[in-house]
Amino acid sequence: MNTAMNYLTVLFVLALLAAPSLFGIARDRRIDRQLRQAGQARRDAERPSRHAEFTTVA
Repeated sequence: MNTAMNYLTVLFVLALLAAPSLFGIARDRRIDRQLRQAGQARRDAERPSRHAEFTTVA
């Protein structure tokens, strides 16, 4: 029983030490995804529509 409690204690301390960096990685990935989506939306907005390229002369 003592060995199991020691393992649980080590796992708990490891989780406490690893949690902040894991949350930071998740936050960075979320920010990167938002920046990528904003850049894609900006590129789509700057691209002229296909209708503007083809004008008809009457």
